[in-house]
Amino acid sequence: MRIKKTMIFSLMALALILSACAPATTPNNTMPMNNDNSNMTDGIPTPGSMMADNPGAAHMMEPITAPNVQPATETTGGQPLAYREENGVKVFELTTKAVQWPILDGVTVTAYTYNGTVPGPMIRVTEGDQVRIIVKNELPDPTTIHWHGVEVPNAMDGVPGVTQDPIQPGETFTYEFIAKPAGTFMYHSHFEGDVQVGAGLYAPFIIDPKEPEANPPVIDKVLMLSEVRMTDGETFAAMPMGGMEPNYFTINGKSFPATETITVKKGDLVRLRFIAIGQFIHPMHLHGMPFKIVATDGHPVPEGAQLTKDTVSVAPGERYDIEFIATETGQWMLHCHILHHTTNDNVEPGGLMLMINVTE
Repeated sequence: MRIKKTMIFSLMALALILSACAPATTPNNTMPMNNDNSNMTDGIPTPGSMMADNPGAAHMMEPITAPNVQPATETTGGQPLAYREENGVKVFELTTKAVQWPILDGVTVTAYTYNGTVPGPMIRVTEGDQVRIIVKNELPDPTTIHWHGVEVPNAMDGVPGVTQDPIQPGETFTYEFIAKPAGTFMYHSHFEGDVQVGAGLYAPFIIDPKEPEANPPVIDKVLMLSEVRMTDGETFAAMPMGGMEPNYFTINGKSFPATETITVKKGDLVRLRFIAIGQFIHPMHLHGMPFKIVATDGHPVPEGAQLTKDTVSVAPGERYDIEFIATETGQWMLHCHILHHTTNDNVEPGGLMLMINVTE
């Protein structure tokens, strides 16, 4: 009798467990369909949901467009931006606009830009300078600018709906702050950044130290690393998601072999400032010569802590200043060591590659 009761209790427990594990059903005994809460867990929207019926996801998958987009009148990005002085303030002017931007011979993308180039113009000032940047928005969408890593007043931080209202199409907004600290920084859109930054709204911001360097490099180059997707003649901001992966990768807005060749002399001290602005990590590898990491995210690394390497992984938003002595003559390659990132639409060589030409 005791054995039979034990068996009955065991069967009842098993039935309860199976009932609890069974999928929920509707009154018609059918599986429930997706509804507005299908991407929620405990009432909280699941981050990164990319369902086809998600309006946000659909927006990200839209091609980059704007009315009456004209070819770019400049072909090189990241060039120093001229300024004027007003009562001791350095005044810069930026205009956001869409252009047709060549990343490679025969390959042109639709880009959102600052002053018509990718990257936008370099703002280079000295630590302690009072700067004023007047931004006019000629895009079809609102935008803002975030001064990435620069210590600005909260009202100048460029976060829409938090520190400022978005700059609407046709409107102008003025940012003003004291440039600090010294180091390698950048500026970029913070409105729908996953689209606008990928579309080209990024640029270098370099703050030189008050005291001039005792041993400045002979060559000092900024290399902004990004990516884009182009398919069937349309341009998309690349995303780390299925169907939106990049197929072109750029250094300063160009894909190899259209990337710049850096020519130096044997014995020169060379500084390269890596800035990763896209949504993918890039381990950058230099052939032939080791380098030292002398600054990270704009902050100097004490000499005793400087690593000697030949590859450094630069994650989105990071900056690394590296220095090396050009010890060997010849053509030396610098490239991303995720080797798919050295292709153009899956054809090698391309993408994140450039040549460092060391001469006697």
